[in-house]
Amino acid sequence: MLKDHQDAFGHEMFDCLTDEKRRNYIVEIVERDDGNIEPTGGPVRYLSEYKKWPSYYKKAIKYARGRVLDIGCGAGRHAVYLQEKGLDVVAIDNSPLAIEVCKQRGLKDARVLSINQISSKLGVFDAVLMMGSNFGLFGSFDGARRLLKKLDKVTSRKGRIIAETLDIYQTDNPDHLSYHELNRKRGRMGGQVRMRVRYKKYATPWFDYLMVSKEEMEIILRGTDWCVSKYIESGGPVYIAVIEKKKK
Repeated sequence: MLKDHQDAFGHEMFDCLTDEKRRNYIVEIVERDDGNIEPTGGPVRYLSEYKKWPSYYKKAIKYARGRVLDIGCGAGRHAVYLQEKGLDVVAIDNSPLAIEVCKQRGLKDARVLSINQISSKLGVFDAVLMMGSNFGLFGSFDGARRLLKKLDKVTSRKGRIIAETLDIYQTDNPDHLSYHELNRKRGRMGGQVRMRVRYKKYATPWFDYLMVSKEEMEIILRGTDWCVSKYIESGGPVYIAVIEKKKK
């Protein structure tokens, strides 16, 4: 669980929820461990309603079914929508303020938990959401393999994972290309980004966030009980994978 001074992500979403005048001007800053600092899209998007979602999000959310676990739920845009559609949703995030935002938006079951704290205590799920590029929460090749085993144990026989990521190699930006090469020299995957999020005086701890190509995703899944059944394209480097359990 993030401490208050670390909860940059939660504070920016809470401000978006509570300050209508400023919400479109709130900026999230991502700092990388090579010194690169960039603003991302405004965090107001984390509160967006279904009608404002991009078309590939609308396609992907149709694959959610039964009891759903939303990992890294943020402000709950996907969880709230699915709850309104009658699905049983458990939403988790390591940001206490993000979970508070979810509850204020009417989400019934939102819990302060990190991906590493997932256990059988949560029950069994039919679908796992990792939207908002949250395939990245696996952190590394080894982390992904370990957590995929854990997700296998907390999902039904027909369980599926709906995971968004970014093919980070679809760029000609020399700053990004040199960072990919630096990662490889350090024995890391090219898209294994060491980063933290900053907002106002708040900064998260440094963490690894994994972004992968389709080929890398399939290498990660090789030898696990999971396989990709469908890719949903965004028209750019972002894509969503529907990952199903292999038939036994």
